[in-house]
Amino acid sequence: MLYVVIILSVIFLTAVLFLTVHPVFGGNPSKEQKEWYEQFTHYANGKFTNQVPTTTSMSASDMFSLMKDSLSGNKDRHPGTSLPVAEINWDKIRSEDDHVTWFGHSAFLLKIDQKNILVDPMLGSIASPVSFAGSKRYSEGVLSIIDDMPSIDAVLITHDHYDHLDYPSIRKLKSKVQHFFVPHGVGAHLLRWGIEKKHITELNWWEEVDLHGTTIVFTPSKHFSGRGLFNRDTTLWGGWVILGQRTRVYTSGDGGYDTHFKEIGEKYGPFDLTLIEGGQYDRRWSWVHMTPEEAVRAHQDANGKQMMLIHWAAFTLAYHSWKEPVERALRETKKADVNLITPQIGETVSLSNDLHTPFSSWWNTVEKETKAPRTLNS
Repeated sequence: MLYVVIILSVIFLTAVLFLTVHPVFGGNPSKEQKEWYEQFTHYANGKFTNQVPTTTSMSASDMFSLMKDSLSGNKDRHPGTSLPVAEINWDKIRSEDDHVTWFGHSAFLLKIDQKNILVDPMLGSIASPVSFAGSKRYSEGVLSIIDDMPSIDAVLITHDHYDHLDYPSIRKLKSKVQHFFVPHGVGAHLLRWGIEKKHITELNWWEEVDLHGTTIVFTPSKHFSGRGLFNRDTTLWGGWVILGQRTRVYTSGDGGYDTHFKEIGEKYGPFDLTLIEGGQYDRRWSWVHMTPEEAVRAHQDANGKQMMLIHWAAFTLAYHSWKEPVERALRETKKADVNLITPQIGETVSLSNDLHTPFSSWWNTVEKETKAPRTLNS
């Protein structure tokens, strides 16, 4: 019995030491920052809160069904093969035209007013603090894209979850980035990862900053935060509005559907493009992620002209088919008369010329190629 106690104690102490020492878990806001946060209406008892009261607990039946789904799963939760990444058109990216390049999930590079703005640059291979557990990326070699990227004027982070704020990506990016704009508290992670304080600006909901003539606004979402066992909701979360001279863009960040989308649309719309999360949903966590149908409604509430669905095609974090989000979104946008753009991973879309161009259902092509019978010469 004594040996069992000793072994369990060693395992526990090792886990605590790992959580404390390994930099992937990031840092924590300082005592002075926490005292400053106390004046916020959405901060109480040492934690950030949503604009509306949000119940985050699950019932016993929901917990049981989650365990059951984890064991049985859906055979289509993952693609049958690695998802291809389109050949990056660096000439187009370096052009003066306003455009967007999607890297899967919620990571994308914007060119607005001749400024390179990179949002949620999670380009790593696994959405987890450790390599042996967690969801692996559908596409290969995405992290190496950073090597060829031009200088980045601004990185925008929506929140600190592993599928949005990636330690390997930030470490690889840091010499290319002029400035990081992040929610309150997230700066502690970047400081621990070697980013100088002078290159970090933390924002609260509705705060605006000027990026050499381009206005950037941090906006609310209904979500949560945390990278470890003991720091849930100690950092803020949200979305971003980018107001250029020619183009207005809004990205939702993660979160459930609520009235904040109408408020954002009334304050800053109309938007030429909205990038709305609509993947990794489940009835058991409906408050934290939107269904594709809710994503379309959020786009309409925000007063968007063109819509792009994000938070899919990179990781399996829910129990639906990996391509179900875009297929449901397409059905809903047709009913709602909304133009949904569906670029391939790595494809650059001009925000002045390409938004009305028909896009192919590339995800079905991948599936057909995977299931196609091999010939004797293939």
